[in-house]
Amino acid sequence: MKGSQAIIKSLTDEGVDVVFGYPGGVLLPLYDVIYESDLKHVLVRHEQCAAHAADGYARASGKVGVCIGTSGPGATNLVTGIATAYMDSAPIVALAGQVGTSLIGNDAFQEVDTIGITMPISKHSFQAMEPSEIPQMIRSSFYIARTGRPGPVVVDLPKDVQEGELDYPENITIDLPGYKPTKKGHPLQVKKASELIINSKKPVILAGGGVIHSNSSEELKHISELIGAPVTTTLMGKGCFPEDHPLALGMLGMHGRKASNMMVDECDCLIAVGCRFSDRTTGDVTKFASNAKIIHIDVDPAEIGKNVAVDLPIVGDAKIILSHLIRAISQTKGHENHDWVDYVSSFRAKCMPRLSFDDTPLKPQQVIKEISEAVTDETIVTTDVGQNQMWMAHYFTSRNPRKFISSGGLGTMGFGFPAAMGAKVAMPEDDVVAVCGDGGFLMVCQDLATVKEYDIPVVVCVMDNRYLGMVYQWQRLFYDDRISHTKLNAMPDFVKLAEAFGVNAYRVERPGEMKETLQDALNSGEPSLIDVMIDPNEILPMVPPGCGLTEIVGEYKVERENPDEIPYRPSAHETGGD
Repeated sequence: MKGSQAIIKSLTDEGVDVVFGYPGGVLLPLYDVIYESDLKHVLVRHEQCAAHAADGYARASGKVGVCIGTSGPGATNLVTGIATAYMDSAPIVALAGQVGTSLIGNDAFQEVDTIGITMPISKHSFQAMEPSEIPQMIRSSFYIARTGRPGPVVVDLPKDVQEGELDYPENITIDLPGYKPTKKGHPLQVKKASELIINSKKPVILAGGGVIHSNSSEELKHISELIGAPVTTTLMGKGCFPEDHPLALGMLGMHGRKASNMMVDECDCLIAVGCRFSDRTTGDVTKFASNAKIIHIDVDPAEIGKNVAVDLPIVGDAKIILSHLIRAISQTKGHENHDWVDYVSSFRAKCMPRLSFDDTPLKPQQVIKEISEAVTDETIVTTDVGQNQMWMAHYFTSRNPRKFISSGGLGTMGFGFPAAMGAKVAMPEDDVVAVCGDGGFLMVCQDLATVKEYDIPVVVCVMDNRYLGMVYQWQRLFYDDRISHTKLNAMPDFVKLAEAFGVNAYRVERPGEMKETLQDALNSGEPSLIDVMIDPNEILPMVPPGCGLTEIVGEYKVERENPDEIPYRPSAHETGGD
């Protein structure tokens, strides 16, 4: 068969049934085979949306997403989506067209060094120089993308390699010297961790995206309840622990909840699972969890000690390690922390913000309250980046993994809408809602044509305040209200824009309208857009850059009820009378 046929066969052998792509000249051999294949191809209107859609598909389903872009500008347009997937550990395979092998390095038309460009932002990159390399290369790409710490893999496909012939092998073996991800944690480290946890009086669990990737939410809940440890999450971990659980603290960090930040500051044992301790999570690392012994469980050894010094590292799969910890701790008595749990619960109640839900212009928290009332626990919610993202992280209650999808590490404006598109293709039975900022949505709005053409019934809620909200917020808080080029003066009428693509459109301006409008949009079974006019002056509390997690600024700051109240101290019976 030809190389192009081998590509399609390799994809179908991996269980791929849909790809998101945009054709080009050097990809004509591949697209000629797609024409008569059973593979569903979603033609996006911009390659960046193909990569984000593959990402959303992967995060919602747990399977590997696939995107395709042609050589040169097609490949470079994939770069932002590849980098987004890399920072957030999303398993995608990006197929990029390339000029013929004899032209590589000659600055041929639409030639770029795709491997060189993507190497720092992908888990691995391949370039096929012979048709016979294709089967093993694609098999290896999927294996690398989904195993260990997931991530994007790039496959560069020269045109003549697609056109050349090969004998497709009956058996394809994967030979990846040096790539052997550790799954089982070291038994001695697990034993030490269990002893440290048992002897702690104020444990807190910090759960990241690795909990979701390893499908270990049940184990996380089990160990939290077993040891009486409240759970805070990173942005990527949102949904891995039910946020209405009595032990849930919510998100940690710069834009995290006060209860989370304060309890991590007070804890004596921090059990970090599947997180990378990003600067947005830790704040000033010299002040981070300064009273705690830190246990760090992660499948990627490169993350251990990279940002935060830890006392006890365990490298391996979170699901396996948490299971071993549960077994070890369950065999020991005396690990209850009732007083700590009661204290945390009381403090969390004091930190609940007092909010108005009846103001106009609309407050974002009112909008999110009504969104929450309109959706179910199975609804997948994606977000853009900025204020809309942080409002959702704060006020939207997630109860299940893979139902809240957002760009964390790269902070990619324009992510929410195409990610929702991919999530809906992956999980057609689930409702999918994208909450976007007006600035971010405008970067990818052309793909309203895609959801219309392919009948992908996502609902896009545009939080419309006519500002680049988060940058505007920082200018107000830290730059003496010097509002420099963050007001979006010339903006479209989003309702008319959506209607121009043949997409249902609504506008919400007053309290009480959002719930009914969103329910109508979801019930329509068609792609829809809701233009939500919100107050541009609303600010979310935050920790300024370079500060510790307890140094929160902004509105809704709730102090201890008694200013002289001292932090939690273990009672005599917990310390054995000492």
